[in-house]
Amino acid sequence: MTLFARTTIAAAATLFSGLAAAASIGGLVNTGAGLTTGSTDTNYKYTATGNAAGLSGFGVVSNGNADPFPSWLPNTTSSSWLIPGADQNTNYSPTSSSTFTWTLNFDLTGYDASSASFSGHWAADNNGVLLLNGVAISTISGQRGYADWTSFSASSGFLAGRNTLQFIVTDTVDQTYNFTGVRAEFLSSNVNAAIAPAVPEPHTYALMLAGLGALGFIARRRRG
Repeated sequence: MTLFARTTIAAAATLFSGLAAAASIGGLVNTGAGLTTGSTDTNYKYTATGNAAGLSGFGVVSNGNADPFPSWLPNTTSSSWLIPGADQNTNYSPTSSSTFTWTLNFDLTGYDASSASFSGHWAADNNGVLLLNGVAISTISGQRGYADWTSFSASSGFLAGRNTLQFIVTDTVDQTYNFTGVRAEFLSSNVNAAIAPAVPEPHTYALMLAGLGALGFIARRRRG
């Protein structure tokens, strides 16, 4: 290949250099990841309505050796259950149900939101719905949402800047034996950087067009 042809190809590559490599989505953090029992997880903030109306704060990492374990899925090194307060035996719904909205934010500024996707699974005591920017992407409908994982995924509905996941958990009424919490693990995520195509100088356009013409001329001569 001649030096002129190589230069032309390099110029064309510069012109179309807007393609970006894929990356994982920052901010998609598992509940309680890397934290010890009793620690506060500032990634997950909650607000409450219903019987527990007025309560708010950040999630607290549960004690995996006390009630409601082993009824709940066991805590692992990947994630732990988050509870609203330090005492996981607190009954927040003795006379009527409570709803806890657990919020996780992540930012796609500088990325191509249309290319974003993620998948994972979650659990809740008792049941709930998971929203991405206000749109439901997963539902736990049974009363034993704490005993098994429920899958979730999304490949659309993302915003170019700040995005919000809301794990809305309903704690159903029980006067005696009652707990509430949320658990989430992200298994995969993907997004492309939003890199603007390079804008070549005028002489680069001229060089590229001349080179393409020369390559075409050479190809015609070879065919002849």
